[in-house]
Amino acid sequence: MTHFRHLLLFLSLSLSACVSPFPSPQPTVTVVWPTPAADEPALGTQRTWPDDPAPMVFVPSGHYLQGALPDDELASENERPPHAVYVTGFWIDQTEVTNARYAACVAAGICRPPLANGSHSRDNYFGDPVYADYPVIFVSWFEANDYCTWAGKRLPTEAEWERAARGDDARRWPWGDTWDGTRTNFCDANCAHRWRDESVNDGHSDIAPVGSYPTGASPFGALDMAGNVWEWVADWYAPYAANPVFDPLVAEGDEIKVLRGGSYDFVAAGLRTTYRYEDGATHRQDSFGFRCAADK
Repeated sequence: MTHFRHLLLFLSLSLSACVSPFPSPQPTVTVVWPTPAADEPALGTQRTWPDDPAPMVFVPSGHYLQGALPDDELASENERPPHAVYVTGFWIDQTEVTNARYAACVAAGICRPPLANGSHSRDNYFGDPVYADYPVIFVSWFEANDYCTWAGKRLPTEAEWERAARGDDARRWPWGDTWDGTRTNFCDANCAHRWRDESVNDGHSDIAPVGSYPTGASPFGALDMAGNVWEWVADWYAPYAANPVFDPLVAEGDEIKVLRGGSYDFVAAGLRTTYRYEDGATHRQDSFGFRCAADK
């Protein structure tokens, strides 16, 4: 992602409180939500998948409010209206897919190597054992999808991703409603961009190893869902509808997919659990990565 695009995104986030109208009141809708299956794993349960040794955490079936609340002054218009969503229980990778895990898929002849071997400040990144436990970057949506399929998994839907990051209490960041730059890897004092936050030192000027911020865990135990690298989700981009929905997935679109979570070189407002970033499905950037999900 170029510095110019980051600046435009930063300005849009800064101005969003002034230009984003609150949604019009919606009529009351009575919804009968499904009853979760009795055999669902308990909250906090972890497991690995047969073809992928990375730990996964379970997100139980339930409903939550997707999208930014009306009092969120940082929200962009594409984060609204908030709407009720039911998500069937699923597993999600505890961390982003690493260079080492992705390299195994490349070695198997299934995955295409990343567009570049370096990162923002490192000439050698992918393929260097020093960075084996760092998130893979420079992969498109299609390459992320290929990896998850090879691993016997899939990309999470946008609704699944947000619930895994946000929980059921509509929190702004995975750890709660109060911003804390020490719980994530974002554009802090170490960041080279003009929009850096010089009041915080998160310990990294580039991408960090996965799981480096355990105090930033989501309510379900997922790590790095704010910052480090943007994460591709399954959906094509579309505006939100106001009505309640069950297990939503935007399965058709033209060129634009959705990424979530923010990155090491982005501002705090863009690391909120509701923030949506859209980009072409074939694009590869030094801040684009992913994690996988799987059905119960």
